[in-house]
Amino acid sequence: MWEDDDENDSWDGSDEEEFQKEKDRINNHPLKIKGMEIYKLTNALVGSLDEARAELYGSLMMESAMIIPAKFSGAEGVNDYILKMENATIMKIHARSLHSMTYQLALEGTHAEEHLQLLRDAIQEYKEMFVVWVKGFASAEKYDDGWGLFVD
Repeated sequence: MWEDDDENDSWDGSDEEEFQKEKDRINNHPLKIKGMEIYKLTNALVGSLDEARAELYGSLMMESAMIIPAKFSGAEGVNDYILKMENATIMKIHARSLHSMTYQLALEGTHAEEHLQLLRDAIQEYKEMFVVWVKGFASAEKYDDGWGLFVD
């Protein structure tokens, strides 16, 4: 099934260099950096929750915080408009979920308001950067995957 075909193996040092440049470009993008900041803030908040609330909210919050930068990398690494929009939509949903969780935590009095506000502010900054980023998607480069989303 898997044949080792050295004759067609075209991966070389320049490919490795190109791969590393692309990885660095994505990881140094301001939206990725802000996404990682959101992750760190979320991790700090979840880490300070009592056991019951950590069990109730912690995994949901951490999942959202991890998905945001991961989906950015997936979107930024492709040219296909549909894939970019799918990833962007998932990013938006998780950012909104995380934002709303800060209000739930505030209602329960788990954190000082200023700690929750730090995360809200980071999400707001992310949102503003996100809007600019999405406007830069080239809708001409799309490959219909048969699901009917983001096609004319």
